[in-house]
Amino acid sequence: MRLFDQAKYRFIENRRRAYLMSGTVMLVGIAGMIFNVFSIGSWQNYGVDFTGGSLIQVQFHQPATAGQLRAALGGSQAPPITRFGEENEFTIRAPLGNSTVETIRASFEGQLATAFGSDAFTIVRTETVGPKIGEELQRNAFLAILFSFVLTLLYIAMRFELRFGLAAVIATAHDILITLGFLALFRVEIALPTVAAILTIVGYSLNDTIVVFDRVRENLNAKGGRRQDPVDLLNRSINETLPRTVLTSGTTLAVLGALLAVGGAVIRDFTVVLMLGVAIGTYSSIFVASPALLEIQKRFGDGTARRERKKRRAQVTT
Repeated sequence: MRLFDQAKYRFIENRRRAYLMSGTVMLVGIAGMIFNVFSIGSWQNYGVDFTGGSLIQVQFHQPATAGQLRAALGGSQAPPITRFGEENEFTIRAPLGNSTVETIRASFEGQLATAFGSDAFTIVRTETVGPKIGEELQRNAFLAILFSFVLTLLYIAMRFELRFGLAAVIATAHDILITLGFLALFRVEIALPTVAAILTIVGYSLNDTIVVFDRVRENLNAKGGRRQDPVDLLNRSINETLPRTVLTSGTTLAVLGALLAVGGAVIRDFTVVLMLGVAIGTYSSIFVASPALLEIQKRFGDGTARRERKKRRAQVTT
């Protein structure tokens, strides 16, 4: 059974409601970022990867899990703990604050000794991550997203038309801004996996948008397509790709939901950000990218005049 077969929803006519909803969510997110600047000194809750801190590697002489370590070091208040190297080796990342790495090591060692016994583990190494490295990571993450925008614009401009590329960039920027607003509002810790999730959202959103735009181009190039009302053509294109959009997003969210349920606290933030991004990317491909394409066409035309000029020049040349 094909879902949404022969769907005829009037998506484009509801674009102003979508603008209002997206604008409201983005403003709330921006307000959260501003509030964070005054309350925690940064617009996002950056983790040790970006702010600097201590890294302690622990090797256990008996089977142990990250959950047991997390419980021993404060439960929900415990620092990030990940498996590293051998089966019973873990790394603990914690901000330095006003303490020294030696003080933090002694504190963790005492808590672990109380929970597991002093002979149950060995501190393999202790390192300090400087804030300059974190600043470089922030800059590189920003440049990665910026380059993705530029390359997307170039790629879609070559494959489709420039107006398609501009609309896709607007939709992707919308997705990233809402995601960053969510992270700021709930003060989700920004670590390297979070940046990876944001870059994944960029790819997912673009893929979904390109699928819709590809159908728009096919309908435009069909007989009489360019004489059809743009609103009707966009609605038809979205409805024709709706089964693929819903099924792809639904299966992706199902997998991420299972990962959230069984993946544990280590990848919880990564999974939540991805789930949010998939939902927003699906929404934006319908209610942001296509209406943006319509608005661009209204203001700058659909390129018909330019094609006619090229055609006349070619005829004059021949």
